[in-house]
Amino acid sequence: MTDVERPHSWVDSVRPYFEKAPLAALALGVSSGFPFAMIAATLTTRLKQDGITKATVTAFSLAILVYNLKWLWSWMVDGVRLPVIGRLGQRVSWMLLAGVLVIAAVANLALADPKVSIGGMAIAAILVGLAGATFDTVIDAYRIELLEPRQLGVGSGMAQYGYRIGNVGAASLALLVAASSNWTVAYLTCCILALPAMLTALALGEPSRRQVVTERRSVAQVLTSIWGPFAEFFKRRGAIIVLIFILVHKVGDTLANLTFRLLFDDLKFTNAEIAGYDVFLGFWAYMVGIFIGGVLYAKLGLKRSVFIALILMAVSNLSFAALAAAGHSNLGMAGAIGFENIASGYGGVVVTAYFSALTDLRFTAAQYALISAAASILGRLLTGATAGALIDGIGYVNFYVLTTVIALPGVLIFWWMMRSGLVDEAMGTAGTETASETG
Repeated sequence: MTDVERPHSWVDSVRPYFEKAPLAALALGVSSGFPFAMIAATLTTRLKQDGITKATVTAFSLAILVYNLKWLWSWMVDGVRLPVIGRLGQRVSWMLLAGVLVIAAVANLALADPKVSIGGMAIAAILVGLAGATFDTVIDAYRIELLEPRQLGVGSGMAQYGYRIGNVGAASLALLVAASSNWTVAYLTCCILALPAMLTALALGEPSRRQVVTERRSVAQVLTSIWGPFAEFFKRRGAIIVLIFILVHKVGDTLANLTFRLLFDDLKFTNAEIAGYDVFLGFWAYMVGIFIGGVLYAKLGLKRSVFIALILMAVSNLSFAALAAAGHSNLGMAGAIGFENIASGYGGVVVTAYFSALTDLRFTAAQYALISAAASILGRLLTGATAGALIDGIGYVNFYVLTTVIALPGVLIFWWMMRSGLVDEAMGTAGTETASETG
């Protein structure tokens, strides 16, 4: 089902990067990454420079939590036909609406003045979160429906490349423009980054694999559209096991990632060393990992590529146990960060492709929003304080060994899913070749 038509050579594995749909995924990713940057580090810098207290600045991080709630309204993207522009198609019309909402929300945030009304600034940030999360929902659905099953890995990789470009590009552009002008002009300038996704949707039109759902008119139909994505997923054989895997697969990796900067500080690495290894080397290692993920997904197929990724992401935590045991070592730091980021980049691509393949093309937006929220919820619940308490109790070496052990259930569950056939049997129509033929 998911592993058919594998390329026969490594050249064939790379070729999909230059196909229309994956290139479109790159453009979609750029627009997806920009709204988040506006309410994350960029907003923190802006508020700090405006003289807002640290306690108030950190409270603005709550606006980011809106992204975890997008599943509450994601069903609308699948089932609510928009008036007038709805004739352009369900996905195209929602892409345009969400893009306009993001531009309006970011412009509103640009014009807000935290010195005049910190409450108004908070509301403006939350509105960016709401618009950005909706934009994300539409972009994810459009990407999944545009890509053929064989392109899901490469397409997920290109989307992540785009996300990084949009996220880092927006943050950098805002800082540069603010330095030469002001924050209002900086935020308004960044609004142009919403255009790649909107123009892509207009140029390509409705995705070829888009499956039309009945327009929602009555209250009963609306309630059915809300419950429908849940009901369809849990009718599949092994759905509960798949859900458990989604919930636990990244807990160990998330817990470890919370503490890297603490380790570097305690090992007395300088800011220059952290910038050189963790920021610069880590960024490029992650980019390499993304590319490897797309190629191996195409070459090895879904099951084997995901299984290898889960093992690598678990084992990568041991490299930080080795670094903690070795002490201040530039070579050790380079090796640990390089391994971790390549594994994370590779794993992010193939796991995202798997989660995309799990969706039913009738409920792409709603189901992917639900799956992505479930995938991050346990990690979000784990705080730096929890990790810090564990480190204080058992030390860094034992802590990173523990995070590796915590990652093993996800590896074992997926291995069992492969052996029992659940990976294929619980697959959604987005992951099957036959789905691409339904139009």
